[in-house]
Amino acid sequence: MNRLKLYFRLIRMDKPIGILLLLWPTLAALWLAAEGKPAWALVAIFCLGTALMRSAGCAINDFADRDFDKHVKRTAERPLTSGKIAAWEAVMVAVVLTLLSLLLILPLNTLTKELSVIAVIVAGSYPYFKRFFAIPQAYLGIAFGFGIPMGFAAVQGTVPAAAWLLLLANVFWAVAYDTEYAMVDRDDDLKIGIRTSAITFGRYDVTAIMLCYALSLGLVFTVGWQFGLRAWFSAGMLVAAGCAVYHYRLIRSRERAGCFAAFRHNNWLGAAVFGGIALDYALR
Repeated sequence: MNRLKLYFRLIRMDKPIGILLLLWPTLAALWLAAEGKPAWALVAIFCLGTALMRSAGCAINDFADRDFDKHVKRTAERPLTSGKIAAWEAVMVAVVLTLLSLLLILPLNTLTKELSVIAVIVAGSYPYFKRFFAIPQAYLGIAFGFGIPMGFAAVQGTVPAAAWLLLLANVFWAVAYDTEYAMVDRDDDLKIGIRTSAITFGRYDVTAIMLCYALSLGLVFTVGWQFGLRAWFSAGMLVAAGCAVYHYRLIRSRERAGCFAAFRHNNWLGAAVFGGIALDYALR
């Protein structure tokens, strides 16, 4: 039982914010692709698959960062970093969860399966981008948003230009919220040589975050308008914009607690966007 608790912590099931940050854009894509009426079996597959892949990503991330995390205050007591589980166990957990997620998509079409392979490669390689890529959060946005083209592929059998615009919007959103997250660890990351957007942006970090929010919401609004969404969608986008403004108030002083609170609050921003899309279709 103690081992299971350690695995539970390894895959961050005690901190579901990561699952939600993946889930909202995925659900938005499914609703748009299916014009507000996605098959519930498909919704269930993508919800469970999102949870499994995020959990697998956490395990492989801890494996990749095991020698770095011990030097970061926030991560020093993670199960792998603290030595409570072995490195091979983290890899085993990641492989098992990935295989389970791939089994989920067996009933889906060939294009969705092909995209899932790319999604696994991107998710598995993300942790290593922090070694050399100045803004690894952009790569994270691709990994966290790959449910978007997969959702369109599963519903329509193709991936239209709108899906790629939504993926780009997700990249900007991920850069925004994960820069807030990286601001919490900036001092530790500078000491150990990890590259993050918070370090790359330097004193322009808050400005960059707000610009990324604006670009992300602008792209989503453009796509939604193209799909014929109007009043309720616009209301959801307005709430999302309000969340972004609230985040500015939290991060402008660059205090750790405020930056972490802003990161966590992105759940509500994502929920507002999806809620606007779902309501606009439901109340027509």
